[in-house]
Amino acid sequence: SALPEKKMIFKGHVANKEDMNKMMLTPLIHYPLPGGSALITFEEAEVAQRIIEMREHMVELNCGEELEELDWCRVRVQAVPVEILLPSALGHSIRLTQNSRSILVSDLPSLDMSKDDMLDKLELFFSKTKNGGSEVESREFLDNSGQVVLTFAQDGVAERLIEKGHTQALIKGGEYKVKISPCMNGDITKLQLQPSRCPRTVLLLGIPDVLSEESMRDTLEIHFQKASRGGGEVDALAYVPAGHTGVAVFVEDTG
Repeated sequence: SALPEKKMIFKGHVANKEDMNKMMLTPLIHYPLPGGSALITFEEAEVAQRIIEMREHMVELNCGEELEELDWCRVRVQAVPVEILLPSALGHSIRLTQNSRSILVSDLPSLDMSKDDMLDKLELFFSKTKNGGSEVESREFLDNSGQVVLTFAQDGVAERLIEKGHTQALIKGGEYKVKISPCMNGDITKLQLQPSRCPRTVLLLGIPDVLSEESMRDTLEIHFQKASRGGGEVDALAYVPAGHTGVAVFVEDTG
């Protein structure tokens, strides 16, 4: 199916000349979680597979003061695999072009100010000809990178600044050395996705909202780490109570 347009940030460095034309894609998958569910990541993939094969699990709850009805002291939950879509290593190509009127500003100082205020300060500095700049047509903070893209109204301005590489920018009364780099636009074409099952993570469904969030997390972890119930050592556990929703972020397993 068609994918929506998405901004991506490419970061890295060239260690060897032979690697200049190579690029690695590291997946960062956002996975929606419904209410009454939990994600359990085990230390061993074999344990996760065993839990999935068992499908239904009867979890004993600590009734204590939180539960009055004895009928609620045991709940039945479903264990299912987590299926995600990953880009195929051979099924895509990337076309990079340099934006002739834009620069990428990085190494910004950590100051007690909002992103909008930082953009105002940068636009004010780079719009002055004495600083090598000109009229700024647009500015944008790149998500999760701490970098800013400035686009000028005139040709040639970005090229001159990029040749300098760095500049001492006046921001909030102080001078800070910031890095100026080319702004590259990339188009990913022929992107192919392939389904992949998380080897160590299991999704639990049908968890009733009968305990506090912390108590339910503890109860689930205690149950699924017992070898007598098919479990094993739990690496991580996330629980979303009924009536709520959550998002899990999956990264590449380098272990």
